Amino acid sequence: MTIKAVQMDSFGPASKVASCVELPDPTPPGHDEIVVDVAAFPINPADLLTIEGKYAAKPQLPYTPGAEAVGHVSEVGSAIDNFRIGDLVMLLSRENWAQKRKVKATELLKIDTESDHLFQFAMLKVNPATAALMLRNYVELQPGDWIIQDAANSGVGHCVIRLAAKCGIKTINVVRRETNISPLIEIGADAVLVDTDNLSERVNQITEGTGVRLAIDAVAGNTSLQLAECLADGGVMVNYGMLSGEPCMVQPDWIVFKHLTLTGFWLATQLRDMPREQIESLYKELIDDISQGVLDVPIAATYNIDEIKDALEHASRENREGKILVLPNNLL
Repeated sequence: MTIKAVQMDSFGPASKVASCVELPDPTPPGHDEIVVDVAAFPINPADLLTIEGKYAAKPQLPYTPGAEAVGHVSEVGSAIDNFRIGDLVMLLSRENWAQKRKVKATELLKIDTESDHLFQFAMLKVNPATAALMLRNYVELQPGDWIIQDAANSGVGHCVIRLAAKCGIKTINVVRRETNISPLIEIGADAVLVDTDNLSERVNQITEGTGVRLAIDAVAGNTSLQLAECLADGGVMVNYGMLSGEPCMVQPDWIVFKHLTLTGFWLATQLRDMPREQIESLYKELIDDISQGVLDVPIAATYNIDEIKDALEHASRENREGKILVLPNNLL
């Protein structure tokens, strides 16, 4: 018996080096293991960077990518008493782009809800948690405070807007196209600005001179410089991406005289250092937000696993509107 999985044998453009292959069916689970039938997984920027060999660490080849996925338990080890066959689960592990995964029970988180948001749950691990932790871990924000973010039309950007609005925090959102303005306003953005020309002046007008306390940066380069200029004294800029391919920029006198802080965020280390009970609490809150409609990331298209090259090409487009999901077992 075999299963279908995505595999790469070299680093390079994702749609060229990754392909759908057949691998041996996972063996029966050990006493502390669980087999999951993967229902859906998204293609994230970090996945594309990993395939290109540009992420934090290069995996050994051949390699099956995949930072997140959701599925149903199909087999349970003899020592497992907190998961049952049929449970909907999120995979905390990597290498998830396959029809089946055999993992330790500790690498799963149960999604204990009867709601029908399977596609949103497939995107639960990365974007919602990234947004939530950046909003709460660096600045003690209060209702009425202003924050600013670039790449606001991204999956993380949507989550930042929705979670901030839930808490009464006001968002200024920088995008590249005017067509992004109305959709972001509809989901709760307080202000949407196109490009970074005269950004600090526009932000000063919007905030009535108070500036912003937190800047969330996924672009780096000159864009991070423009965001940093918008920060009030003692403000913090959190970088979590490098879409420009350039270094983060900030004027040294802003750090010295305005006491600004530039720091980085990587979800992998956040989860690694977080106690299990805190991880469960974080995701329970985010599961509730999805179930109640607070969180809802747009989906541009779905593909089956045989179409992975087309899916990866679609996910690489700059003007894409929404996430790309793959359904490895063709479950709609």
